[in-house]
Amino acid sequence: MTVSPSDLTALRTVLLNTSGTVPLHDRFRALFTLKSLKNDEAVTIISEGFADQSALLKHELAYCLGQMRLASALPVLESVLENLDEDPMVRHEHSRQAAEAMGAISSAGSSAILTKYLTDSNRSVRETCEIALAKIQWDNSEEGRQHVVSTECSDETTYTSIDPAPPSSKLLSGQPKPDDTSDSAIASLRTTLLDTSVPLFERYRAMFALRNIGTPEAVNALAAGFSDDSALFKHEIAFVFGQLLSVHSVPSLLKVLQDASESDMVRHEAAEALGGIATPEVLPHLKEWMTREDSPRVVKESCQVAIDMWEYENSGQFQYANGLESVRIEAVVA
Repeated sequence: MTVSPSDLTALRTVLLNTSGTVPLHDRFRALFTLKSLKNDEAVTIISEGFADQSALLKHELAYCLGQMRLASALPVLESVLENLDEDPMVRHEHSRQAAEAMGAISSAGSSAILTKYLTDSNRSVRETCEIALAKIQWDNSEEGRQHVVSTECSDETTYTSIDPAPPSSKLLSGQPKPDDTSDSAIASLRTTLLDTSVPLFERYRAMFALRNIGTPEAVNALAAGFSDDSALFKHEIAFVFGQLLSVHSVPSLLKVLQDASESDMVRHEAAEALGGIATPEVLPHLKEWMTREDSPRVVKESCQVAIDMWEYENSGQFQYANGLESVRIEAVVA
């Protein structure tokens, strides 16, 4: 996708608008359009957004920079991770996402800073750094390099995202083959997923293998992970459900969204997953939590974005992120 300099200016104007004249969901559309460009100019514009007050927006900025996999994004991601002056409730979310983005870019040069924050005061940041370091090590292993080659040669890749961990593929200790969708394979992956004595990276590998299987039985196995005590782990399950878009995950996602005692990190990801699944019964719940006075800001904003996703999914539009024409209009309004 190529855009003109004037379109880049329009995208920047919309993404960085803090006056309230541009709805948050339109700023998200501008962000995902920039992500699709995958160039250094887009990285520069996205990086400017970290001055915003919205933890949700900064979370998505870091995620998009990681998905673009450009080394030019590493300096700003490192500065986000190292910013200890941020309000703790805000810092842990976008700092965690910055660490995950560094894992997605997978530069060996990021290992030192990720190692430094393995002892961070916030558990989610510590766990994310652990997974990012394991991913960098795996990406640079022989198995990782072979995985990249096989993925690039395959025409059957359903998910194009850069995941925090690759799907399980080893046939060790009874683990299933990557193309095994049998009940016994799902049961084996479920056991690994829920085993807290197993390294988090390997549990994530089981998670993404279950995602790739995608059957109702695999969804049930993933939903069992919501009983874990790690907010990061549960957040990732909700994200995976947003990729799967399976109606079978709706009950468990609604339960998460409605649980006020659950971490905001998990609830906001559940809201966005529900918006993508876009079945009729989810809309009233999204509207409720967008407007409730006791709803945390990140949950309210996620429900706002999720409602926009729900409306898109039920509209017949071709591509959610390709909102360039609406971005041009919003830029004029702004």
